[in-house]
Amino acid sequence: MLRKAALLASFTLTSTVLAQKPAADPVRELDAYAAQGVKDWGAVGLAIAVVKDGRVVFEKGYGVRELGKPDLVDTTTLFAIGSTTKAMTSAALGMLVDEGKVRWDDPVTNYLPGFQFKDPWATREIKVRDLLTHRAGMPNADYLWYGTNNSTAEILRRVRYIDAAYSPRSSFIYQNVMYAAAGQVVAAASGMPWDEFVRTRIFTPLHMTGSVPLLSKAATMPNVASPHDRIDDTMRVIRNASVDGVASAGAVWSSVADMAKWMRFILDSGRVDGKRLLKPETFAELLKPQTMVTASEFYPTARLTHPHWTTYALGWFQQDYNGRAVDFHTGSIDGMVAIIGLIPDERLGVYVLANADHVELRHALMLKVFDLWGPTPSKGRDWSRELRTLYGDIATKATLAAKAEEAKRVTGTKPTLPLARYAGVYTDSLYGDVAVTTAGDGLRLTVGTLEGSLEHWQYDTFRIRWDNRWQGTGLLTFILGTDGAPSRVEMGGQTFARSDRGQ
Repeated sequence: MLRKAALLASFTLTSTVLAQKPAADPVRELDAYAAQGVKDWGAVGLAIAVVKDGRVVFEKGYGVRELGKPDLVDTTTLFAIGSTTKAMTSAALGMLVDEGKVRWDDPVTNYLPGFQFKDPWATREIKVRDLLTHRAGMPNADYLWYGTNNSTAEILRRVRYIDAAYSPRSSFIYQNVMYAAAGQVVAAASGMPWDEFVRTRIFTPLHMTGSVPLLSKAATMPNVASPHDRIDDTMRVIRNASVDGVASAGAVWSSVADMAKWMRFILDSGRVDGKRLLKPETFAELLKPQTMVTASEFYPTARLTHPHWTTYALGWFQQDYNGRAVDFHTGSIDGMVAIIGLIPDERLGVYVLANADHVELRHALMLKVFDLWGPTPSKGRDWSRELRTLYGDIATKATLAAKAEEAKRVTGTKPTLPLARYAGVYTDSLYGDVAVTTAGDGLRLTVGTLEGSLEHWQYDTFRIRWDNRWQGTGLLTFILGTDGAPSRVEMGGQTFARSDRGQ
């Protein structure tokens, strides 16, 4: 009895001390952490929302919408959400599955009869599910839409010219073009364009009144962030890159206020206002692991989080963290970044938007939220500091690799021909046209909507300096034919044959 009394006394004393100690305030801690992170990473503007147990427990904006202007970021500021759009496309298809208009494992050609791969077997066998899981055998193929005016129909037409990168369903390469095809399946099965379907079937019932499905629509909105990138070590405003050609892969513009509603919808297994928009079995399919993700295709953050497994569901990357399954995805397009992270078992979600290129503070904030509101709340690690080191090392290695490549340059050479002889149009059925023109004493290059100058590098190789300087540089080599005139060019590992000879 004395021992029991002593234990009770000790417990009472300890409980009293704990009760007197101020409880940790995750809201205040996250606010301070985010504000400091914005400064440390040089972010221009950022917004974050946290959902826990069906409620928004944190929601705030930091910084400005555009450098040099006073307008502050708030929770309703629109940003490009990039590839976090993909989960919406999968959900849209799920709704059509519920209606009996689509089946996950139907051949894509059931809905898009003209859709072709180079391999006839793949044309017959690739399923709707494969479009959503980055396992259809295709290389990345972003050249089909980025910096072009290609329509979605034209992008998908050119798929038939692409060599497979691996046997379908045997590996994983991240894909935007296949998600463009998924959007066309939505349109074919529903009878309305993908953007209209998302607006009426997702945004409207979820009360996401500020969200728009296309960049062309965002341009008309009043509270919109501008994209930024670092050029010559200075953060500058840049132009928006349109994703509208592959809209269903990443074209939505939204705010953290609206995306908090999307998170609540997902964390409530596809319900809103007590109404189910997806059947339980269909919703479960969205978050069921579908394919393994190779280490090279996963995020560098794995070097710090050390997941035991990395998978991809229908529009969601997945890993384990602190004993819980995490569903998450990033979005990245010129000067804009996003991340969504969910721990469904804890009914916990975080969404971050920012308007500076690849500000990986987004990952740090996601992990910080998991530490503060997760299954074993704790202060955790300083993810912002660790990730700045990680990504700083990656950037340093890239710089060193570029310098090593530049050191291979053979100096003191000259072009074989007068510059005007190189002018012409070079083309490929898959990649389209490359136009070289004379401009003063030099050469200009036009590829789709991208333009730049050509500077002599060595022999008949020229360095490309894109007018949009945040897009970096590249090399282009002219190959001379037996007649001594340029017959083709090589750029980015691809060959374009001259198409205007004799004209």
